[in-house]
Amino acid sequence: MPETFEAKSTKSQLHAIDDALEDDNTGLVKEMLQQLQPCDIALLLESSRSRNRLVLWPLIEPELYSDVLEELSEDVRNGIINTMLPEKITDALEEMDTDDLVETLSTLPESVSQDLLATMDEQDRQRAELGLSYGEETAGFIMNTDTITLRPKINVDVILRYLRLKGEMPEHTDTLYVVDSEDKLMGGVAITKLITAAPDTPVESLIKDSISIPVDMEDGEVANLFERYNWLSAPVVDSNNHLVGRITIDDVVDIIREDAEHSMMSMAGLDDEEDTFAPVVKSTQRRTLWLGVNLFTALMAAAVSDMFEATLSELAVLAILNTIVPSMGGVAGNQTLTLVIRGMALGHVTARNARWLLSKELAIGFLNGIIWSVLIASVIALWKQDFMLGAVIAFAMMINMIAAGLAGASLPMIMRRLNIDPALAGSVILTTITDVVGIFAFLGTATWLLL
Repeated sequence: MPETFEAKSTKSQLHAIDDALEDDNTGLVKEMLQQLQPCDIALLLESSRSRNRLVLWPLIEPELYSDVLEELSEDVRNGIINTMLPEKITDALEEMDTDDLVETLSTLPESVSQDLLATMDEQDRQRAELGLSYGEETAGFIMNTDTITLRPKINVDVILRYLRLKGEMPEHTDTLYVVDSEDKLMGGVAITKLITAAPDTPVESLIKDSISIPVDMEDGEVANLFERYNWLSAPVVDSNNHLVGRITIDDVVDIIREDAEHSMMSMAGLDDEEDTFAPVVKSTQRRTLWLGVNLFTALMAAAVSDMFEATLSELAVLAILNTIVPSMGGVAGNQTLTLVIRGMALGHVTARNARWLLSKELAIGFLNGIIWSVLIASVIALWKQDFMLGAVIAFAMMINMIAAGLAGASLPMIMRRLNIDPALAGSVILTTITDVVGIFAFLGTATWLLL
């Protein structure tokens, strides 16, 4: 119940701020913004039109800039940064955790990010440049460098006194990492173990082996490991087993969410950071390219139909039925495509089982072909009183179902080898294949048998 009340309360606050903006009551807006958490302010900004963001941002307390920017999507964040003074941007970035700082800098134009790096103090510049050096979508790119390390010979009492003196620990700290004199990782000690151990217990007796993450591991694989082992955090090491940082569960949640958004938006040819309330011209420019690609593929299918213009002119019924086979193939193929892309993302599909999966999907295509070919042949034969026409569409259906299964299973694997995102282009290519094969099989067979 408290969670539901809180959600409703936040929603009503956002509506109240919108109403105050409409009334041009900036004083009230500023007062209400002070009652919101940074994540709620970010939600408000992302839910607002571009002109309203320009009004809202200056009303936010400057000490919250860093936390709010961390929560914003790339498009919205960059739009706001473009309105800020350079010194204000630097102040906000220096307050960010390493992973958020690196991610923010990587999305800015090269000239802007370099100018910002030049204005940072030495420590902040070094941690940013280190993260950027690993490249996007790696463990090094998303890790935090704020780790507490221990030496194996000290005892629990010394550690607890140090922590009390320090006053705070990095967020999401559930484990402290033990390193040797060369900063090589020896393992981790859970906070719960430290709290319950006797004061004179040496740390080395509490060490638990930690599965470390190589700094160059892909972030998708990092997310898989967190899911598999139910981690809250994990150490990141370089090629020499030196501890360089840690990844926490909040970073992994971001990866999972971004991957899900990427897959969903890519199916429509959109950027996963697309701003819902971006200006009309900007949104139009982004969508035009993908619409052009789709138009080209549609023209390819139309060109196949044009090859059988004479057949269509003599048998008008074929024009009525011509969409059935490609449509069924497209749906069947997309089922397979989606399943395989998901399996690849989860690490289930590998080189070892790819051939078996391909044969499985071919078998499914064949069985679906039999089922739906018999059904469509019966319907067409009864509807049009033409057994031969039913046989023609049944044969085309069988061919296209098999082609859909083969293409849906193989396309993601082929595209991955070519370093092409299957979620981005797989659906378009698959639809083109099933349209071309379906139309050619149906009209080609009709031309051969019915004329």
